[in-house]
Amino acid sequence: MPQTDLNTTNRFDTSELNFEDFKKIVITDYRIGFESRQAALIGRREVLTGKAKFGIFGDGKEVAQLAMAKAFKAGDWRAGYYRDQTFMFATGMSNIKEFFAQLYANPDIEKDPASAGRQMNCHYATRFVDADGNWLNQSETMNCSSDISTTGGHMPRLLGLAYASKLYRENPELTKQTQFSKSGNEVAFGTIGNGSTSEGLFWESFNAAGVLGVPMAISVWDDAYAISVPARLQTTKEDISEILKGFQREDGSNGYEIFKVRGWDYVGLCETYARAIEVCRTEQVPVLIHVTEMTQPQGHSTSGSHERYKSKDRLVWENEHDCLVQMRKWIVSSAISTEDELDKIETAAKAYVRECQKAAWNELESEIKSELDQAALLIDDVARQSSLNTEIESVATTLRTCMDPGRKDVANAVRKTLRLTAGESNNAKQQLLQWFAKQSADDNERFNSKLFTNTIHSPLNVPVISAQYGYDARTLDGREVLNACFDANFERDKTIVAFGEDVGNIGDVNQGFAGLQAKYGDLRITDTGIREATIIGQGMGLAMRGLRPIAEIQYLDYLLYAITVLSDDLATLSYRTRGGQKAPLIVRTRGHRLEGIWHSGSPLGIILNAMRGLHICVPRDMTQAAGMYNTLLRGDEPALVIENLNGYRLKEKLPENVGEFTVPLGKAEVIKEGTDVTVISYGSTLRIVMEAAEELTDMGINIEVIDPQTLFPFDTDNICAQSLAKTSKLLIVDEDLPGGGSAYILQKVLEAQAGYYQLDSQPRTLSAKEHRPPYGSDGDYFSKPSHDDIIEAVYQMMSESNPAKFPAIY
Repeated sequence: MPQTDLNTTNRFDTSELNFEDFKKIVITDYRIGFESRQAALIGRREVLTGKAKFGIFGDGKEVAQLAMAKAFKAGDWRAGYYRDQTFMFATGMSNIKEFFAQLYANPDIEKDPASAGRQMNCHYATRFVDADGNWLNQSETMNCSSDISTTGGHMPRLLGLAYASKLYRENPELTKQTQFSKSGNEVAFGTIGNGSTSEGLFWESFNAAGVLGVPMAISVWDDAYAISVPARLQTTKEDISEILKGFQREDGSNGYEIFKVRGWDYVGLCETYARAIEVCRTEQVPVLIHVTEMTQPQGHSTSGSHERYKSKDRLVWENEHDCLVQMRKWIVSSAISTEDELDKIETAAKAYVRECQKAAWNELESEIKSELDQAALLIDDVARQSSLNTEIESVATTLRTCMDPGRKDVANAVRKTLRLTAGESNNAKQQLLQWFAKQSADDNERFNSKLFTNTIHSPLNVPVISAQYGYDARTLDGREVLNACFDANFERDKTIVAFGEDVGNIGDVNQGFAGLQAKYGDLRITDTGIREATIIGQGMGLAMRGLRPIAEIQYLDYLLYAITVLSDDLATLSYRTRGGQKAPLIVRTRGHRLEGIWHSGSPLGIILNAMRGLHICVPRDMTQAAGMYNTLLRGDEPALVIENLNGYRLKEKLPENVGEFTVPLGKAEVIKEGTDVTVISYGSTLRIVMEAAEELTDMGINIEVIDPQTLFPFDTDNICAQSLAKTSKLLIVDEDLPGGGSAYILQKVLEAQAGYYQLDSQPRTLSAKEHRPPYGSDGDYFSKPSHDDIIEAVYQMMSESNPAKFPAIY
């Protein structure tokens, strides 16, 4: 194989070490690397024997990660992907027993602190939020943001983690935030495979980091393949650092320092990482370390063999240039240790890893076995008191003889027993029901909890403060109410920042931030490039590091550019760490009835399905929006706020407490009482509904209008169902496509709130057409719910129940 030139500036500096200290460091590194390799080998076998579901490992990447770990300090951050097990072991952010606990999906947070069994193996995280939702001290610990499986998907978050260091360094107002930073002296380390550098998220993040000038260190693990696809089909010139040379900084320019080093060269790797991270940390310059000539001894994962797609020559080369093989040769040839000494280290390492694996398996197995035994005994008791004794005893026998049982097997046996005894009632069955109720609650906590942090810091717990108006309250444009809200909050809380396209200099396209950059500076209110995905990632990383970002997506339609970051990363963060990490990012955008296919969007169906884990706020006017921002900025959970595009210049009164009053999340509001039909709507269509209500009143129809205010959570007090108890008729008016937001509301009202039982006619939805709305006022009228549509939909419902009083219009 071709040799790759090294781009290192100095040799491995051991001048301050005596030989014994140097030897100890090298041998410790080799031991950690060898243990990591054994964990990967055993892990693969555990999957193939059925004890684990799937395995993906970091074998072949050990030596580079040992070198990287040497440059990683307390306060630093990692955002990587699922090949970094050696780095995690070397830094102490994880260990081999936890590695196997995650492989076996142990839901005990003490056993798998990264994800409590919710993520497949090699998905790492450190916990920086305690059980009560309080921040831990990040500046004193090594920090790992939670991994995701979508390769490249972590890169926008990496940008935000690095950008936080810049803000902590350059903004003197943040000097007191010592639990999150030591004067911005932290580096955000990112890792990515060479194949994933083809992802758009990599390029967007890479460019943004160069523009912002942040301490971000990206390591590309290059083993020449992405699963089976070779580099020649992935990367121009087959060399990512070669094609990124245009990003190399020059005199007077921003940009990167780019390094290249072989993945099996221990000395070169140590030198390269020491120099690269020194530049990154001290000069606040992003760096790229392209680690070439790596190998992947077990292939991509347990789902296939790399012998299927690699040539014999390549496989021979990989065996010869295995990084641990090369490191061992170097240790012996440099007289640091002998073959016999290394043999003993390897033998001990194998035994240690096997011991960790057995302990991790036994801990999970013993817990499940205890629950299984309890269930089986209770089922035995039921069998003795049941007329179906034989059938139920068979259930208990099947449970007891289950091979490698899981909690699902226990639950299945209990539920089958309860089905068999559906017509029976006895003391044993009651005991089984009570035990199963407790077990179900425990399993719900294990597998379904923490979509949100749900602590005292939740925005749902923010006290409700009503808007106060003086007798001489000014009437302003809605945008001015928002502007006053933002101004008050930026003055109150120095950790709040806002950024997005056109947010800074001109104060956003609708002037919500007008004049605020001049007042608070461009570190706090900042313009960005056109890069929606990294705007969200930038905000997520800041939010994880104790800042309070408002990330603006200029139009709701363009939220789709950021959907992977919002859905895969931000929305799942609390859940996939079981509350161990949080990112209280507020995403601000605007949508609904403007003009044209890409400036009139209301894709709430997409949002509600893709973003569970964010609060979805749909204020009807700017005062409501201001109250929601006040609430969210005092809570600790992420949210999306969708302002109305056509409401910025409509007149509203300015509350005296514009930066203090709060709008509670999940609390629907009856904005017009009525007796005939319940009409639920939100956002821009509410204004049209209220206009229609006036004409309907003239027609003898009195509708009740409800604004849910937030779609997630939705009407936690069941106001909608209570309204149906009066009207018995339901119409949902929604600007989304048919079956989008309206279907979600129907499920909430009819099923979750049991509103179905209150109906005496078919529930109706009035939504936009199947296509996106065309340009112009006529296009809007004929494609989205209009004043006339609402009147006629309500009238038709009344006509169906009382045709004599309300004869058909058509």
